[in-house]
Amino acid sequence: MNYIFGPVNSRRLGRSLGIDLFREKICSLNCIYCEVGATTLLTCERVEYAPTVAVKAEIDAFFADQERAAAVDFVTVTASGEPTLHSGLGKILAHLKQRAAKPVAVLTNGTLLWDAQVRRELAAADVVIPSLDSALPAGFRKIDRPARCLDLAKIIEGLTVFSHEFHGQIWLEILLAQGINDTDEEVAALCQAAAQMRLDRIQLNTVIRPPLEPFARPVEQARMEAVAAEFLRHDPARPVDMLSGGATQEENGADGQRTIDLGKTADRLALQAEIVEMLKRRPCTAADINRVFHAGGADRVEQLLDALIRDGLLHKRTHNGRLYYQTGPDEAHSE
Repeated sequence: MNYIFGPVNSRRLGRSLGIDLFREKICSLNCIYCEVGATTLLTCERVEYAPTVAVKAEIDAFFADQERAAAVDFVTVTASGEPTLHSGLGKILAHLKQRAAKPVAVLTNGTLLWDAQVRRELAAADVVIPSLDSALPAGFRKIDRPARCLDLAKIIEGLTVFSHEFHGQIWLEILLAQGINDTDEEVAALCQAAAQMRLDRIQLNTVIRPPLEPFARPVEQARMEAVAAEFLRHDPARPVDMLSGGATQEENGADGQRTIDLGKTADRLALQAEIVEMLKRRPCTAADINRVFHAGGADRVEQLLDALIRDGLLHKRTHNGRLYYQTGPDEAHSE
């Protein structure tokens, strides 16, 4: 399928079926930490970047299979970029609510929530997860590298208005990068901005997967915990989640494994294709891949991907002492 991927195991949403509205990275930001890669079209213009009818057809095809549908906990609308840029988002969300009979989440960078039409379209979702990495103009420019059409004050105002209009859950994600937006001044400004909003939870993250820019570095755990404590000090009743933890390479996820016969060409090629589609959207370790596909352990995943590496379809990259697989050009550097 061109727009549907997964379901994948999500720490936040369980078994999540992804709806990726773009085939290239179209976004209003070009964040230094982005795991998808550089933005190919930096814009604020809402148009039909992919055929809405084609996205809806894939939704119909997937949910026609009741056994596959039963394995889904959440449907997550995202994009290799910013999903609210798609002018058909409202129609797609309405179709999902009618056809899938599953809770729907939308991952957004929040930059278009000043637009009343975008807010109306998002009203159909059950959970919206917007992001806000800096509430200071200089920090915003450094970490998110926005399109010129964006204004930070307008973005924060849009987030605030949306938070009071929306009837579902809002989880605000904040990603911190070392030396970029993790200072006391930055954190104080973020706390002040969040205080204006009706948020069900705040989710703190840092640079865990290989980023677009090598200078985007993760914040140390002790500092992340201090930032979490500061948000809790401002609002003790609002939960703060730490998303920056992760499974180690050795975690093989033995539960629910399936036996893969690497000698069966059709099965092997089909699984490899599924893995490549997932890696187009985010770099993963062998353990990450195994948890999604129950391939029999990280060692077996590495075996499976060796041929794809030799063919140049994938490459390895070490980040924070962990080995990741990803698509795109081989940047040859480790961090």
